[in-house]
Amino acid sequence: MILIIDDDIAVRTSLILLMESEGFKVTATANPGDALGIIKKQSPELIILDLNFSNATSGIEGMDLLGRIKKINIAIPIILITGWGSIELAVQGMKLGANDFINKPWNNDHILQSIKTLIDLNKQAAANTTRKQLNKAYNFDNIIGEDPQILSILETIGRVAGTDASILIMGESGTGKELIAEAIHQNSQRKGRPFVKVNLGGISTSLFESEMFGHVKGAFTDARFDRAGRFELANKGTIFLDEIGDLEPSSQVKLLRVLQDRTYEVLGSSRTKTVDVRVVCATNKNLEAMVSNATFREDLLYRINLITIHLPALRDRPKDIPLLVNFFINNLKQIYNRPKLAVSAAALKWLQALPLPGNIRQLKNLVERTILVTKNDVLEVADFSAQLTPAKKENQLLPGTLEEMEVEMIKRALAYHQNKVARAAVSLGLTRSALYRRLDKYQIPYDETAD
Repeated sequence: MILIIDDDIAVRTSLILLMESEGFKVTATANPGDALGIIKKQSPELIILDLNFSNATSGIEGMDLLGRIKKINIAIPIILITGWGSIELAVQGMKLGANDFINKPWNNDHILQSIKTLIDLNKQAAANTTRKQLNKAYNFDNIIGEDPQILSILETIGRVAGTDASILIMGESGTGKELIAEAIHQNSQRKGRPFVKVNLGGISTSLFESEMFGHVKGAFTDARFDRAGRFELANKGTIFLDEIGDLEPSSQVKLLRVLQDRTYEVLGSSRTKTVDVRVVCATNKNLEAMVSNATFREDLLYRINLITIHLPALRDRPKDIPLLVNFFINNLKQIYNRPKLAVSAAALKWLQALPLPGNIRQLKNLVERTILVTKNDVLEVADFSAQLTPAKKENQLLPGTLEEMEVEMIKRALAYHQNKVARAAVSLGLTRSALYRRLDKYQIPYDETAD
């Protein structure tokens, strides 16, 4: 049962009709005292709570009721209803334990997605879920690991992927945040739609509006033609905002608006456009600390993290290192035409003990550098250790940067698989869409008819 607490009969009626049309059982009240009685007797699955119960707009009544509800049952999900004028008040409510806030006038699809996600997450997860069970239920082919932390993350992804809930992925560099974002998209109802990745750390403040929202011809000196922004390209699909912690404060305000009401204006045009998009963000920074330092907007943080996923560092799941190494080896066997490649048990044990501050990305780089340099089919400790401090002569045999190595890997994979992008993607451990993005990024030619 969903409990609606609001003194406005029009709001209550609208929400009741909306919830009941979706099959929810609904109870509504205008009185805080009655609400507490209902909560004690019936224990609702979710509460929608207005912040004000009189002509005053201080929100004191709503905050007080929120605190009293949490004392009765701390686990009940609560969605606050607020207006733009009280966003700061809603953020305070989130600190007190609310799970989300919805603006008036609300978007029906948005509020329904939030309700379904919070109710689903609040249900007890199945105990001792195995990787085999997860693989049967979802498409997690490119995520390697059987550590309990990873299994918990995959289970969460599976449960929320089908919703439009905003997701924040946090973790150190190289932990696989982009792969997680792609898995969310591939297991969602939007999987046949665009997945648009945006590295916000690489967009200057002056170009932010043009890059994200597009521009019309003549909007500025170099605007010689109309250009679609990233949000328009991602319409009906998923937009992945990577490195959101690097976004400048002035750009944060502009981003907040489109995330808040799903509308934006193309640079140079006064016409407002609406966008239907799933938002997934990622960062390796501590956003809560940035909020404390006033370098990241608190309301933006609460808007992007309805669900937060913390990816563990590789050193915190060492048992997954052999799985990852063997996954890399199996892919590289095809790319480099070395079918007998293997890693000794001693080498796998040695790799498990490495600190690997660069996480999965560093491990993958180390494995490939070792394969490129050594002629041995069975890789030993000495082969790997030599690449941690490679000699100058060996360095000359290898591409100088990670990007150059990635380009070389992609070219070799395409050549080996006769330009078949789908097969090359599998051998590289990428989704087809991820490989296409890299082909475009590095301007690597490919045959679109080869598949």
